Amino acid sequence: MRILTQKGIPFVPHEYDSSLTDGQTIAATLGQDPEKVFKTLVTVANTGEHLVFVIPVACSLDLKKAAAAAGVKNVLMIKQKELLPLTGYIHGGCSPIGMKKPFRTFIEESAQLYDTITFSAGRVGYQVEMAPDAVLSLVGASYADLV
Repeated sequence: MRILTQKGIPFVPHEYDSSLTDGQTIAATLGQDPEKVFKTLVTVANTGEHLVFVIPVACSLDLKKAAAAAGVKNVLMIKQKELLPLTGYIHGGCSPIGMKKPFRTFIEESAQLYDTITFSAGRVGYQVEMAPDAVLSLVGASYADLV
C-alpha cells in the first residue's frame, strides 16, 4: 500500500482476520466475488528464472499454460521456505507489487473482465483492490490464459 500511495495509484484497502488462510474464505469475508480475488504464485522455470503468476483464488495454476505464457519448457512452484528470501513476502501475504526484485509477471486474462481485482497487500490480513490494468503497468506484467 505504501508503494501505491507513493505513486498516486488509486486503491481500496481491505483488512481481514489474519488467521484466515483460504483465499475463497477471505473473499467471502470481504464480500467479494472469488473470481475477482487473486492470489500470487511464485514459480521457477527449467531455465532457473523465477516467474510470478496472479490467478483467481478459486482456481489452480495450469503449469503447462504458465510455461507456454512465459515461453519456457516448464515451471514448478517454488518451495515455501524459498518464498521469503526470494520475494520478501511470507506465504499468504505475497503480493505481485513490491517484491525484493522484479520478476516477469503474468496475470490471468480473466482479470480484464473486471473494473477492479483484489489481491494481497503484502501482509497477511491485508488486501488491496485496484484496476487490473494499473497492476499490469506497475509491475510490467502481461495478461495470459493461466487456468
